[in-house]
Amino acid sequence: MSQATSMPYVVVLGNEKGGTGKSTAAMHVVTSLLRSGYSVGTIDVDARQGTLTRYVENRRLRKESTGEDLPMPDHSPIYKSDLPNLDEAQDQEKVMIAEVMGKFRGYDFIVIDTPGSDSHLSRLAHSYADTLITPLNDSFVDLDMLVRVKSADLAILGPSTYSEMVWDQKKHRAIRDGGRIDWIVMRNRLTSIYSRNKEEMEKILSALSKRIGFRLVAGFGERVIFRELFLSGITLLDLKETNTAVSLSHIAAKQELKLLMDTIQLPTSLRKTG
Repeated sequence: MSQATSMPYVVVLGNEKGGTGKSTAAMHVVTSLLRSGYSVGTIDVDARQGTLTRYVENRRLRKESTGEDLPMPDHSPIYKSDLPNLDEAQDQEKVMIAEVMGKFRGYDFIVIDTPGSDSHLSRLAHSYADTLITPLNDSFVDLDMLVRVKSADLAILGPSTYSEMVWDQKKHRAIRDGGRIDWIVMRNRLTSIYSRNKEEMEKILSALSKRIGFRLVAGFGERVIFRELFLSGITLLDLKETNTAVSLSHIAAKQELKLLMDTIQLPTSLRKTG
């Protein structure tokens, strides 16, 4: 771990819909940073579902059993408070997340995975983001999580409750420490086949990005390989070290990851471990 004492750069993966690939994207961002020489702390505030926690645990078990070169983050799950009083529960959650953030003080990055639903703990996590990445499946069902659209002509009626929540957390962040949140919407599980739906999604999201203030990037294609990698705890960046047979799908997905990391533009001037 770095010996510096400054606060790390915080990347949050978030939206209020499950099944969009948040945890997969989180683990690939984490591994990319680790293999670039950065120290990384990971936080799972979706600890009850625990997808990122299981991914990290699968990785640890593989590393221990094989001795393969698999760089590991320092990981902490945070569970929702079970105190019956709402105010006391929210105060406890504020303390829990502040303690874990403090534990990772001096690291280069913190990557936080959040649940696919609204909660006080999730909102707190969003408020710490320097970069917020919102994976979005390329469908109008998922688009509804960001914006209300008129069915007749696809005109934008207004932002959704999630978009309004992000705007609120941007204000909370600015008030707390003067920081700003770079919000990125990542179109995920894209198909290579042209469709009218794909074209309409592109048009609406491009218009919406200017209206409510996010950057639009392309994420990963729809590939079975991601589900297979999860079970073994590895990512696209670990294929060489694990002697995994590389297919054309692996190569294409790895190129998508490189393009994603380049487009996200996380700071590269931070100190590095060692």
